[in-house]
Amino acid sequence: MNKISSISVLALMILLASCKVPESKAWVVSTLAGSTEGYEDGTGAAAMFNQPSGVAVDSSGIVYVGDTLNNRIRKITPAGVVTTFAGSDTRGHKDATGTEAQFKHPGGVAVDSSGTVFVADYGNHCIRKITQAGVVTTLAGTHTDEGFKDATGTEARFTRPSGVAVDSSGTVFVADSGNHRIRKITPAGVVTTFAGSGTAGSEDGTGTDAQFKAPGGVAVDSSGNVFVADYNNHRIRKITPADRIEDRVVSTLAGDGTADFADGAGTTAQFYYPAGLAVDSSGTVYVTDKENHRIRKITQAGVVSTLAGRTSGYKDGTGTDAQFKNPDGVAVDSSGTVYVADTLNHRIRKIEYKVP
Repeated sequence: MNKISSISVLALMILLASCKVPESKAWVVSTLAGSTEGYEDGTGAAAMFNQPSGVAVDSSGIVYVGDTLNNRIRKITPAGVVTTFAGSDTRGHKDATGTEAQFKHPGGVAVDSSGTVFVADYGNHCIRKITQAGVVTTLAGTHTDEGFKDATGTEARFTRPSGVAVDSSGTVFVADSGNHRIRKITPAGVVTTFAGSGTAGSEDGTGTDAQFKAPGGVAVDSSGNVFVADYNNHRIRKITPADRIEDRVVSTLAGDGTADFADGAGTTAQFYYPAGLAVDSSGTVYVTDKENHRIRKITQAGVVSTLAGRTSGYKDGTGTDAQFKNPDGVAVDSSGTVYVADTLNHRIRKIEYKVP
């Protein structure tokens, strides 16, 4: 081999050595906070929750949790530091500040662009509002009387509201589980029916001609489309925005109504008690498939796939190697990181798309 050839071969070897094959990314599940059942503020695994069911994340990465059986709203920093934002160990209804306030089995939570937190106070049949200073007020509904009534503030009535979402204008959407309806609340507290007849069923249609059956989670995208985890129908529904209720079209985005598991497009997919919903900036919908112990993903075209999870258990890991136990609430931040209220594991989990 001549000198020029030797130099060429050496240069090629150096070039090949410097070329790295890109590492493939995957959905990696980790535990942000929580360990065993109980109540404890602390960092990471030192903190304790008792069947958390709601989760939301703000623009700075702060996670808010509806800590259901602890009757509190908890707050988690990106570093995993857990504190109590509002509520006490006394179950009840009291508007006050921080730990002076009382909740009764709070479920879904949502946070708006200003950091105001909204809570579906399931056991009190009302929607609560918490400022960044921790001041808790009742936005709509009353703990003294469940039922159904469109009205303003505490004159309105809900029955076991479970899910809550808020759009960019401050309008709040509620999965009114016991009334089988989706309700809408203006920033001034005016409650109207967004969709649903009030009769338990699974009819697609417009406005009050449509039917839901114990809807659980609710989410709203940037275009005003509202997505519903139709819990007892094992479907994900979609409601188009319109000023008049009779012009809002309710359709089935995914799920055939059978309590089972199948990935696929539209009604070829199957869910088993879908509970929580979140939607990202691109319109992708994330679902906590409670009894399948999985986190599912739905494209705008309705194609359903499994993001993470397989069988009931607890395990951090990648994709379907990870395990959850009856996950409920779900949220997604601006970077695409997904947060899950892993209810019966008493933990808040985090799912990131990254190199394992």
